Amino acid sequence: MSADLYCLIGNPVDHSKSPWIHARFAELTGQNIRYAKRLTPLDDFAQGVQAFRAEGGRGCNITVPFKFEAAALATRITPRARLAGACNTLRFDADGIFADNTDGVGLVTDICNNAGIALTGRDVLLVGAGGAAAGALGPLIGASPRRLVVTNRTLSRAADLVARHAELATREGVALQALPPEATGAPFDVVVNATASSLGGGDIPVPAAVLSPGALACDVMYGAAAQGFIHWARRNGATPRDGLGMLVEQAAESFLVWRGVRPPAAQVLAELRASLG
Repeated sequence: MSADLYCLIGNPVDHSKSPWIHARFAELTGQNIRYAKRLTPLDDFAQGVQAFRAEGGRGCNITVPFKFEAAALATRITPRARLAGACNTLRFDADGIFADNTDGVGLVTDICNNAGIALTGRDVLLVGAGGAAAGALGPLIGASPRRLVVTNRTLSRAADLVARHAELATREGVALQALPPEATGAPFDVVVNATASSLGGGDIPVPAAVLSPGALACDVMYGAAAQGFIHWARRNGATPRDGLGMLVEQAAESFLVWRGVRPPAAQVLAELRASLG
C-alpha cells in the first residue's frame, strides 16, 4: 500500500525537523505516511497548497510566513484557528479543506507538561503579533494566567490581537492588554518570544526588565535561531527554553488531526533532543 502524503509548506523550510518528527510518529504508531518539506515562493502559497493536494496530498503543516493566508483557504475551521485568524494545519477532505491551529496548544503543553511550569495565576508576556503569537494567545488564555500582556513593535497589531481575544479573556478571568515593548510594566513569570527576530538574527525585542528572577523565557524558535534569545535569558537570570518542545507537541496535535491517533510526543522530544546533542 502506498504511503499517504503530507508536507510542510513555508519559506524558509530547510531548517525544519518536522519530517523527522512525523516519520518517527508514524513508526511508533504504525501509520503509513510520507512527509516532506516544500519551499514555496512568497507569492505562490495558495497555488502551492492546491498543487500538493492535486498530487494526492492528504494534509500539510504551514509555517512562516503563510499562517494567515492558510486560514483563508479553509472551508471548515476550528474555533481556535478562527479566533487566531491563522492556521498551521490543513487537512484535505473530500468536501474541502479543514483548518486548525495547533501552535498554541503545543506551546502550552510544552510549558506545563515538559517544562513543569503551571501557568495558572502567573503573569505572562507574549512578544509578537504574527502568526505564531496569534496561534498561541487563545491557549495561553485558556491556561488561566493572572495577567497576560501582548507586546509588539507595531502596537496596533498587538491591539488587534488582544481585541479579538477580549471576550475569551473576560470569560476566563484573565487580565489581557496590549502594550508597547518599552511600557510592559512589572516583571513577568513567563516570557514567550513569538517574533521572527530569532530567525533573522535580530535584537531581543524587549528589555531585560521584563524578566522576574528565575522567570521561564521561551523562544518559539529552536536550534541556532534561538541561541541569541537563550543566551540573553540566561545572562539575565531567567530559565531559558527553546521551541523544540513546542515543535514536537504541535506536530503531535497535527498528527492527531490527520490520523486520529495521538503519538508519544514526550518520547519523540527526548529522542530529538538527544540526537541534537
